[in-house]
This record gives sequence, structure tokens and C-alpha cells, in this order.
Amino acid sequence: MAEENTFESQGEYGADQIQVLKGLEAVRKRPGMYIGSTSTRGLHHLVYEIVDNSVDEALAGSCDHIEVTLEKDGSVNVTDNGRGIPVGINHQEGIPAVEVVFTILHAGGKFGGGGYKVSGGLHGVGASVVNALSEWLEVRIYKDGKIYQQRYERGNTMYSLKIVGDCDPEKHGTSVTFFPDREIFEDITFDYDTLKQRFREMAFLTKGLKFTFTDLRGEEPRQRIFQYQGGLREFVQYLNRSSETTYKKIISCEGMRNGVYVEVAMQHNDGYKENIYGFVNNIVTPEGGMHVEGLRAALTKTFNDYARSAKLLKDSEPNLSGEDIREGLTAIVSVKIADPQFEGQTKMKLGNSDARSAVNSIVSEQLKIFLEQNPDVGRATINKSVLAQRAREAARKAREMTRRKNALDGMSLPGKLADCTDKNPKNCEIFIVEGDSAGGSAKTARSRATQAILPLRGKILNVEKARLERIYGNAEIKAMITAFGTGIHNDFDITKLRYDKIIIMTDADVDGAHIATLMLTFLYRFMPELIKTGHVYLAQPPLYKLERNRKQYYAYSDAELDKILQEVGRDQSNKIQRYKGLGEMDADQLWETTMDPERRVLKRVNMDEDAVSETDLTFTTLMGDKVEPRREFIEENAKYVKNLDI
Repeated sequence: MAEENTFESQGEYGADQIQVLKGLEAVRKRPGMYIGSTSTRGLHHLVYEIVDNSVDEALAGSCDHIEVTLEKDGSVNVTDNGRGIPVGINHQEGIPAVEVVFTILHAGGKFGGGGYKVSGGLHGVGASVVNALSEWLEVRIYKDGKIYQQRYERGNTMYSLKIVGDCDPEKHGTSVTFFPDREIFEDITFDYDTLKQRFREMAFLTKGLKFTFTDLRGEEPRQRIFQYQGGLREFVQYLNRSSETTYKKIISCEGMRNGVYVEVAMQHNDGYKENIYGFVNNIVTPEGGMHVEGLRAALTKTFNDYARSAKLLKDSEPNLSGEDIREGLTAIVSVKIADPQFEGQTKMKLGNSDARSAVNSIVSEQLKIFLEQNPDVGRATINKSVLAQRAREAARKAREMTRRKNALDGMSLPGKLADCTDKNPKNCEIFIVEGDSAGGSAKTARSRATQAILPLRGKILNVEKARLERIYGNAEIKAMITAFGTGIHNDFDITKLRYDKIIIMTDADVDGAHIATLMLTFLYRFMPELIKTGHVYLAQPPLYKLERNRKQYYAYSDAELDKILQEVGRDQSNKIQRYKGLGEMDADQLWETTMDPERRVLKRVNMDEDAVSETDLTFTTLMGDKVEPRREFIEENAKYVKNLDI
């Protein structure tokens, strides 16, 4: 029997099968190419693109106030007091310039036409991409005493640019209102905290620029105003507010080299984590790039040179590594560059080599002078770095001891791990469970083929307060590292991950929440790639069991319990049990409510890479030594907490 030609059966492939996507069709066809994804992150990216255009006006010296409002109907308004998008006819396209900006890809004032020296907009495609991915968008421009307006729907122009009124001749600027397209995005609900963090960051990065952020969606409006005259120095001070600093002064460097403007601020704290945040034209680069490399190189050489000249290192002693010097460092490196080259459309990493040399040169020169004038800062940093060097050596020995032991044991897995039989990681998941009691129930309940159980004894080490050698020495953490298979820190290799899902399953009480937070802190600090790539989940055990007429109902929230009671009726025959711990459920109940892939509820842990500095600060605030910032955080966020046992 002849084998079927599966290729021919797919249909013809000729000249007419070549699609030509006109206008903004390409954006709607492949939105992920332009905004990264159609998830919540992509949704917020729309706001950032419009705001970035207003910030570009500020960088050009033409804007000092940006207002962002989340409207009651779900739309977003961004208004600035910049020059206003040009309204005259663009002779190349034969339509008003504002229409060009919103309807034609790769059009704008950022391509060498003299409109902007530097810009953070998406290579000129930002405004048109937002327009393409919105159900509707309206732009108003205040210029020369007139108010101009135009409306678009899914990227299509609804009417010609028109004058809709007069305004004060002194008023100028642009106002953009858009409603995200429900056909494109998974969810069109904007998160107040995500946007608030981003606008605070933008205000730090642009000295004096005022942001007014208002949310009109709730019963009572919320508003925050951000404005910082100290710029990056205030940014570092803000990020270090939950830590004890190694010295009081904040080191700052600023200057221009070969057309690259460089601004750096930094300060060490008594922690063990390195937190360096890179920005290019006010756009965060989560994966760093050349500007961050330039800063690291300058720090390593300059501090080592200072240590030698000040006799803080003996001739017989080796140089401090960059990792030693950067332990506990909080640093911001911001560059302004006319033609930034990014890796990827969504600007994850800067590729300009001239940014590396510019940052290296300016920081090396100015840091050398600073250390000569502030020997106490130099001495404190070198002393901390020497301790870090010794701890790193101890960690290396502990790591090698772990490797050697594993080699002797034939890479044996933790004894308390109940592993699954399927060896294909894509089919497998591991439950991290607190306590032997819950672990025993989980081992009985699980599907042995695909579900592994690792019970942990009590609360794991708080890695926010520990160096690597202590982490490698902690039995519970070692068990997780070995079970996952990836290694940690510099040895991390995600291709060796043994399970597609890592599920943290703790009790629904305060202790359970604390244990989950300790685990998440460990994963975030030493295996962040697991979170970034969507492998980490939180199990959601039920809060209540309701029995009525021999039938059982499970509720995962107070609201769900109320809904069940409305359906079955509220009377004395109802037996309601409030679960405090997983150990209260037998194996069948645990499987049915929390572990069965067909019925369970899992929450995937996500990381907002656009607000990584705020995420770092949150972990430091919650898990660090300072009590006051933690109290303030709890007071500010307590009203948003649900199902908290006291």
C-alpha cells in the first residue's frame, strides 16, 4: 500500500497562498512579536508604550508632568504637557502626522529626523501597536489654542483629524485614551500595583518629572504622585530602605562619552545579594547587557586597585573577584543613547558595545576619585568583600563536598523523596509538602506514575539572611536542590530539571503562608529561571468542607462557601469544617481537592520582569532584618489580603 503524501494533502502552495498583511494587520496577526505576549504582561506593555512616548518628551526637555488614569470603563488615559504630536500633513504619506504615528508601523520622530536625541519608544512602533491592539483609541492634541481629535477602532481610522474645540493658547500636550481588545488579550484588567511600581521607577529615572497615577475603578479613587529631584540617588536609597547599609554615602557617577550619557548610583548593604538594575533611555533591561557589563568591569578593577594602593590586600593575597565586590551591592546604571540596539523587540538586553566602554570609563574615573576622598567607604567595602571571598571559598568546598558525595552515592536522590516512575520530565510534577503527616497523606493520595512527593521538616532556612555555605549546609534545601536536579546559583542548568511542575503545597494558615514564602524566597534568589519559565506553582487546598445529606462540597474561598450555601440552603443540617492543615484530610480528600489534575486549583507563580527592582525590595522587606519597613508594608497591603487566619 502506497504511503500517503501528507504534505500534498495540506492543500496547494502557490503564488496566491502568499499573504500580504497590510497596515496594522501584521500586529493583530502576531501580537506577541510586538509586545512579548497577550498575557497580563503584554497588556501592561500597552500602557508603558504610550507613557514611554510622553517620557521621551520629558527627555527632550518639553514635558514635566505625566498623568495616567485607569478609567471606570476599563480604558486608560495618558496625558502629558509635552509639545503635542504634530498635526500638520506628512507629505510622504499625504495624511496628518498624528495619523501616521498611530496607523503606520515604524513611523515617528525617532529615526534621525531631529525630533528626539534619545528615545525609549519601541523603535517607533509603540503608538501604532497600541492602536492595533485596542478596540478603540482616541487621541487629543492641544496645540496653538486648538484641540485636535481623531478616533481609531482596531487600528482603522474612523474619521479625519478634526478640531473639536479651543484651549488656552499656553496649553500644549497629548492625551491618549485606549481600550484593550478583548479578542487579543486573555484578560484586560489592569493591575494597579504593577503600574504604580513602574511609574515610581520612571520618576526615579527622570529627575523632577512628575507622575500622577489615578485609579477610578473602585468604590473610592486611588491616587499616587511620584516626583524625585534626587533621581538615581533617591532610587538607591529607596531600594536599600529595608537593609542596613555598609556606609552612609551613596556613590554616584555621571558623564558623557562618545555620545552615550551615563548615570550610576550605588551603595552596599549588609545583605548577600547583588542587585544591579540596568536602564536604557528609561527602559528597564531585565537581562542587563553592555551597560551592566561596563559597570561590573569598572567595579572589579577600581576596587582591587584601591585595595592594593591602600594596603588593604597583601601582595601575597589574590585579587577580589567581581562577585566578592558586588556582594550586597544595590546599583542603578542608566544610559541615554541615540541608537540603542536591543536583543529582541521587547528590550530585554542592550547590545551596544559603546555603552560598555562609556560606563566603564566614567565609573572607573569617578569611583577612583570618590574612594580617595572617602577612604571609610573604600575600607568598609573591601572588608566586606574579603569576608565574601572567604565565604565563597567555603561555599565552593561545601558544593564540591555535595558533588563528591553524590558521585559516591551514584547521584542518589533524597531518602524522603517519594519519586514518580515516569522518567520524562514533561509528564512529571513534584509536590513540596510541609511535615511528615501531610507528606504521608500525599504519598498515599498521589498518582505514582507522574507525581513525586518531597516532605520538608518545619521551616526552611531564610536565604535572605544567609550566605551560600549555609545554604549548601541546610538539609531541607539540599533535598530540594538534589530532587530538582538543576543545581543552583552559578551551577543552575534548567535542561536538567526533573519535573515540569514544582508545586508548593502548604497549610492554609499563617505558618503555611510563611513556609511558602520561605520556599519562594529561595527559588527567587537562587533558581529564578524556574519562576520565569513558569515551572513553579502554589497548590490551593480547600478552606472548607460542607456536608449535607451525605453529600460533600468543597469551598476554596469564603465567597465560594456562600455560593454553595445559597444553592443547598442554610440550615442546621449543614456540617461545615474549616480546614487548618493538609493533615486533616485523608488521602482520598487530598487527591480529590488538591492533587487531581482534573479538579485541582493551582496558581502559577509569575515574575514581572518589568518591575524586578520592586520584587527584590518586596522580598528584602518581608524576609530581611528591619522591622519598620515590614510593618509599613503589612499596613499598606493588609486591606487586600483574603482568607488570613489570625
